[in-house]
Amino acid sequence: MDFTVFDLIGAVGVAIIIATYLLLQSGKMDPRRALYSVFNALGASMILLSLVFDFNLAAFIVEFFWLLISIYGIVRSRFSH
Repeated sequence: MDFTVFDLIGAVGVAIIIATYLLLQSGKMDPRRALYSVFNALGASMILLSLVFDFNLAAFIVEFFWLLISIYGIVRSRFSH
């Protein structure tokens, strides 16, 4: 198996989502702030980009909805202040 630049992008996206979740669980990130949703959207977008080049339907569905929910969170945090 060749490790491509798109595999790297997807792996970085996964790392961002995992790090964001760890920060949330350790109390270092507030899920009501836009930054939480921005990191999740960035990670999901990077994973989706990697899936364009090595498609997996189940992963695509999860990341697509992860991105949509993150965008909702960004919008909600902007209008709740």
